[in-house]
Amino acid sequence: MSLEQNISTALNALYAVQVQPELQETRKEFDGDLTLVVFPFVRAAKKKPEEVAEEIGAKLLDMQAIAGFNVVKGFLNLSLDRGVYVDQFKTFSTDPNFGLPAPGSKGAYIVEYSSPNTNKPLHLGHIRNNLLGYSVAEILKANGVAVTKVQIINDRGIHICKSMLAWQEYGNGETPDSSELKGDHLVGKYYVKFDQVYKEEIKALIAEGKTEEEAKKQAPSLLKAQQMLLKWEEGDAGVVALWKTMNDWVYNGFNTTYAKLGVNFDKNYYESQTYVLGKDDVTKGLESGVFYKKEDGSVWIDLESDGLDHKLVLRSDGTSVYMTQDIGTAIQRFKDFEAKGMTYVVGNEQDYHFKVLFLILSKLGYAWAEQLHHLSYGMVDLPSGKMKSREGTVVDADDLIDGMVADAEAISKELGKLDGLEEAEQQELFTALGLGALKYFILKVDPKKRMLFNPAESIDFNGHTGPFIQYAYARIQSLQRKAPQGAGVDWTALTLNEDETVVIKALLQFPEVMDQAARNFSPAVLANYTYELVKKYNGFYQNNSILKAETEQSIAFRLLLSKKVGEVIKASMNCLGIQVPNRM
Repeated sequence: MSLEQNISTALNALYAVQVQPELQETRKEFDGDLTLVVFPFVRAAKKKPEEVAEEIGAKLLDMQAIAGFNVVKGFLNLSLDRGVYVDQFKTFSTDPNFGLPAPGSKGAYIVEYSSPNTNKPLHLGHIRNNLLGYSVAEILKANGVAVTKVQIINDRGIHICKSMLAWQEYGNGETPDSSELKGDHLVGKYYVKFDQVYKEEIKALIAEGKTEEEAKKQAPSLLKAQQMLLKWEEGDAGVVALWKTMNDWVYNGFNTTYAKLGVNFDKNYYESQTYVLGKDDVTKGLESGVFYKKEDGSVWIDLESDGLDHKLVLRSDGTSVYMTQDIGTAIQRFKDFEAKGMTYVVGNEQDYHFKVLFLILSKLGYAWAEQLHHLSYGMVDLPSGKMKSREGTVVDADDLIDGMVADAEAISKELGKLDGLEEAEQQELFTALGLGALKYFILKVDPKKRMLFNPAESIDFNGHTGPFIQYAYARIQSLQRKAPQGAGVDWTALTLNEDETVVIKALLQFPEVMDQAARNFSPAVLANYTYELVKKYNGFYQNNSILKAETEQSIAFRLLLSKKVGEVIKASMNCLGIQVPNRM
């Protein structure tokens, strides 16, 4: 920041312009540490870009921080005095919070993620959702935001009744205990069973002469499920009791998967409770002219002036739609928590829905609506293709997690990375590596992009993977265990070589990277930074002796540098929900 201020002073002295210049890291193919783009000052200088860059560079040489410069067209590449990096690293190394804002200093915020249905287990798509939501929440926390993590559980509706009906008709009293199945897997089994029976009924009706559309509407199983839903809405004791029992099975199953995945929530909302919300808000909006009523009694909002269309918010019979519930639930959350904003982690198929929701809340006069954000993420594919939960071909989250841990075990044994570890420690390591591979592979991808998850590629110890980063951390911890108890660093006598400077520059970027990851709601920013930091540290480690360096001062400094790299790796990986093992 002081360098930018000095450059601003130099620009004012040279060209009588008052601007806040922006510096960027110099590209790898050029010499220098920081680059100033001079094109914005060419008009004021009335000179060619190269001449402007030369003039600015010469002016900046008077500053102690600048050791030299070079000009490439309209780009001024500045080389900083290595003493600057020594001073900055000294400050960085003594700050336990790495220069990040104090916890809770930036107000409160809500992050909603997961939001599963209680008719099936969590799958690969839910894994991406959960990892993104948890990581975004942790990144915001690290940036000084007090975060509340919430989920809304979709525990009502026709899809829930389909599982209930199939269990009632074909389950023979089966329970998670009697079947030795997780509760969510058991309920999902009957969701698949319903679909199988339903399709056979459709075939039979078509064979009797019905059209496909007629058959789909008249299939006996669907009619029974619809009748069951009506009974639930009327509060039928038997249906409600079955609903509670099967939902409890699912919740227990979900909680087991969440624990495996290492994610958590501060508050759960349930659609069976929130579906009544929003109607009063629509009535108020109707009175204030935000909404309008059609002749049939249905209530709408006209968003054509905002580039959208007309949106239904209340049916003619007075029943709510999903938009109604989401309006009411959002308002309720900001009553429950004094937050400044909220992020919804939901797939990109809901982009339009959230544009409408945020607009409606803004038009209803809620100032916090301007701080609502939809983290729209793409689908996850496997090499084998898409997933279809109704047909039972979904990639189950539990199976995927267990498979990743098993792969980590096989590869660790093959590579001989288990020396000196007890059996319990080995199992902890397999879990950390398997989940680390899964989480990092998903989180390193820009959330907006559709992605292909390749389990084999994700666990490569030498690739752009979680285990690659975890191994670097373990190696640093091994180094620290072997470190002699020597003198501290003499900062006044310290000179840096190029490898050390490269690592320090990467470390000093950490607060800025964390801020960027938070502002963009993108764990990928932090994940890819951590990988680059490890690569630079590995280059330093390979080219420089640490424990056998020439002087005690070099040993002390390089151990401190290694320690700080380890701490930043751990802090970054913690924000991604990834454990880093002390031994490998």
